[in-house]
Order: sequence, then C-alpha cells, then structure tokens
Amino acid sequence: MPQPIRRAVLYVLLLLVLAAAAAPVAEKPPDVDLQWGVRIPLRDGVELAATVYKPAGQKEGLPVVFTLTPYIGDSYHPRAMYFARHGFVYVLVDVRGRGSSGGTFDPFAQESRDGYDVVEWLARQPWSNGKVAMWGGSYAGYDQWATARERPPHLATIVPAASVRPGVDFPAPKNIFYAYDTQWLTFTSGKTGNAQLFGESSYWIQKYREMYVNHRPFRELDRIVGNPNPVFQRWVAHPAVDDFWKSMTPTPEQFARLDLPILTITGHYDGDQGGALSHYREHMLHASPAARDRHYLIIGPWDHPGTRTPVREVSGLTFGEASVLDLNDLHRQWYDWTMKSGPKPAFLKKRVAYYVVGPGAEEWKYADSLEEIGAQKRTLYLASQNGQAGDAYRSGALADTKAAGATEPDRWVYDPLDVRPGEELERGDGEAYLTDQRGALSLFGNGAVYHSAPFAEATEVSGQVRLSLWMALDVPDTDFQASLYEILADGKSVLLTSDFLRARYRDSLEKESLVPKGEIVRYEFTGFSWFSRRVSKGSRLRLVVSCPNSIALEKNYNSGGVVADETAKDARTTHVVLYHDAEHPSALEIPIVK
Repeated sequence: MPQPIRRAVLYVLLLLVLAAAAAPVAEKPPDVDLQWGVRIPLRDGVELAATVYKPAGQKEGLPVVFTLTPYIGDSYHPRAMYFARHGFVYVLVDVRGRGSSGGTFDPFAQESRDGYDVVEWLARQPWSNGKVAMWGGSYAGYDQWATARERPPHLATIVPAASVRPGVDFPAPKNIFYAYDTQWLTFTSGKTGNAQLFGESSYWIQKYREMYVNHRPFRELDRIVGNPNPVFQRWVAHPAVDDFWKSMTPTPEQFARLDLPILTITGHYDGDQGGALSHYREHMLHASPAARDRHYLIIGPWDHPGTRTPVREVSGLTFGEASVLDLNDLHRQWYDWTMKSGPKPAFLKKRVAYYVVGPGAEEWKYADSLEEIGAQKRTLYLASQNGQAGDAYRSGALADTKAAGATEPDRWVYDPLDVRPGEELERGDGEAYLTDQRGALSLFGNGAVYHSAPFAEATEVSGQVRLSLWMALDVPDTDFQASLYEILADGKSVLLTSDFLRARYRDSLEKESLVPKGEIVRYEFTGFSWFSRRVSKGSRLRLVVSCPNSIALEKNYNSGGVVADETAKDARTTHVVLYHDAEHPSALEIPIVK
C-alpha cells in the first residue's frame, strides 16, 4: 500500500510512542511541580489551555520550552516530565479550538499570531527567565516556523522536527491531494483527541475504497467518511499553490530576518521531509551568513515518528544501533547551549549530520552544507529494446550512455476506470512498504520499468535524484509517479525514493497548463525525497514510472477539468509514450559520494 495510507497509522503510533518516550531516568528522579488548567490570553480575547511543568521547589526563573499542538497536550506528558526534571519549565499548550482551548481550530491559519502571543506571555511569568524555546514535530514543527516568522522578541530558539509545510508536502504534495486528509481532519475535529477512530485503519481503507471503486468525486470524500468538513472543502477549492497556501508559511523576507539558532530534524522516510527541507533550504537561501551558521540539520534513517523517537526497524528494514539517537538528550543539550551558555552538543560536529544506511555503512557522516553531499553526479539514460519496458521481467535499461540516434519509444495505458490496483494491492496497511515489491511487479499495463547494470562496487548514493522524461499524451492531463529501488543480488528490493507530478503543473505548481495532444513534452521530477544509502556491489537500480491509480490519492480522470469533481463519466484513457532517443534523452541523475 502507498505511503499515505501507512502514514495515518504512523501518526497515531507517534502519539502512542510519545507516551513511552521519556529517556531512562535515575531511580530517584527529581521531583516536579505541575499547574494544570492555566489560561493563556491571546490578543483577540481567546484563551488557550496550558499545563505547566516545573522543577520542584524552583527558586528562580528558568528557560521555558513549550509545545503548541492540535493533538491535545496530555499526549506529550512524558516529554514534559523529562525536561522539567532536567532544569527547564515545560508548557504544553493546546492550539486554538482543540482540547480545553477556546476558539475554533483552523489548521495552519492561526498559529503565527497565537504562537507569538504564547511566547511573550510565557516570558512574562515569574517562573520564566525570559528565554523561550519550542519543541515538537509534524504540525508542532510547522507551528515553530509559523511562530518564528513573527519574530517574538523572547523566542530564543526553535527545533522543528518533520515540519509540515502547506503547499509543499501536505495536504497535497505536487498538488495531488491525499485521501488521508479526511482522516487527519477527523483526528483534529472537535475538542477531543479522536485517536481511536484515527487509528482504525480498516475503516479508513474501507471508505477510501468506497470512493475509489464507485468513482465518486474526491470532493465528496469528507461526506463519505462521515465527517463533512468545511476545512476540507476549502482546501480542495485551492488545487494550485496560490496565496491561500502561501499565506501560511514564511515569505522570503521573513526567512531573511530570522536570526535565532535553529535545529532542523527529518528522516529519509519521513512523510513530511519535503516540508522540513523546504523550510531549511529557504532559510539557508535568504538568511544572513551569521544566521546560516546557526542553523543545523539532522537527517536520520527515520520515518515520521522516528524523527522524535528513533527505532532501529522501519518498514521491514533494520538499521545499525548508531541510528537510534537519544533525541530527548540532544534537545536538552541544544537548549542548554542556546539558553544556558552550555557547551555545544558534541553530536553536531558540522552543520549537517546525515546517516548512511546499507550493508557496510550504518554510520553518521557530516558536512558543512547539504549541497556538498552528493555533489558528484552520475547520469543514467533510459533505453529499451524495441520499446519493451512494460514490466520488471521485460524491462528497459538505465545506461551510462545516451542513444546515438532514433529508438523505439516505450508505451503504456492508464485507464482511470480500472480498479484492479486498489482491489488487489491495497487491502492491508502497508507496514512493509519499503520492501514490498507488489506494486513494482504488478503494473497492470500501466507503466514502464528500467534496470541499471549491477554496480561494480559498493557506492554511496546520498542526496536527491532528478529525473527528466520526454513524454507525449493523448489527453489534456494525467498524473505520474516515479519510484527508485535498489534490487539486491538476492532479488530483494528496497524503496529508495519517489516523486509525483500532475501533468498540468509540469511548469509551475502555481499555474496550470493543459498538455497539447500528441506533443512531446519534457517533464522534470525534482521532488524526490532525500536519502543516503550504500548501494551494494552487485545491486541494480530499478526505476518504475507509471500513472498512479490508488485509493490513497485524489484520482485524475484525465479530462482536464477540475480533478476534485471528476467521476467515471469524465474518465478518459490515456496512452503514454515515453521517448529516449538522441533528441529526447530521458535520464536519471543520481548523487554520488566518493
């Protein structure tokens, strides 16, 4: 099953993991004082609910760390206890409209101003020394950036982990909405946590399949799942990256003014890596040299929950012991350094720390910048014999040289009314999606497969791959998915990275341009997730390109109309032609570390 479905389970598992996430403590841990039901007033009169954790018997003001969350503050209780036992005041704050907070929750629209007000209120309290920091991941990573962009005077540092960025990775990566969006909106509906319903994957799969099999318009999915939601309707009314989405994130000018210490954390398999790295890259692009020097980045071999509580096993893969960082302790060291004049965390040897997975690797490496990692590139050109690339058993090639002249292109057919992929491949929760080969081996005539020659020596591939494809369509729009795998010598498969592209947004995510019928057009896939893996000697790379046909995604029926409104009556079968001749050198670029 595609990662979006599995991601739903991971979010609820995150909350369960957090409940047991406090690092081991001494037999007699320091005592903690607590104040429940604290009300934080905002500028418009709304009050947010908070719980304050303090070292017992606190005599003087201390730095304050807080989490601003839509997932109900109590779910972070063990984390709060940990930091209160290590010399900080920790405050759990429910966002506007959630938990015991007043107001109405409007995702991503309110956190900038509310976060500013919370920071400044915390700084004025008698138990605070005026230095305030933030902790959290996913949505609570996003609202750190949202708060920081307003530059509250007493915000000393942020540590955004797996930070969502609207318009980039959620709720519609590459302008393709997730079915999971309705699941998340149900999780955060009303005042209560709704964790049990959120985690009932069988229910959500059932409802996604109901939409998929009956070819219901995506816009109706909130009603199909039983939770008509004005936020969902507002989201799907903005299918491109317009001012609606841009208003939720920092502008270039705001990035340029950010001058506080920042530690960004994400993972190879983090579903919100795109948002985390987008924030990181834009800050590094626009900030002053001094601010860039104080922005550190960690990329571990982690999925979404692992960016806060790492584990060795992820989706069928097992990583080395060094991959399991004590992130509670690393946060503590970071806060000590930035707010208590303590030593710099020893782990942060350079501004970028990344973990290399794979046989013979399993180690942390360091760089001064993200760009220097994988700066050497290897280009592999797509090729095939007589247009034979339709499946893994009769695949095309990833060759070191491009075609010298004319070649037969590769072809496939995507019929939006074909429900076999969802019916036959997407009945489980996708726990082993990184090692599951069913999707790559069962294309149903919808896609092309290319294999490289076996690697002559073990090679570190670290960074983001890029893919350039020359294709022609006979419909005005469709969606594409490109996935890259390592195929080990014993035939086992490891998913390395993937990317999506909606054809009408091939030139810009901000403005659509329907595809001219039959015209050979270049499509650039630039949104692959960042990864680092030592590809084994004898392994091959496998590239699979197809048109996604999944219960987990907003289905494109290829009509060129409003995708969220399309149904079976709008369906048009597309015949895709992929070219790889001398004039149209379709190619995969991979980043190599020597």
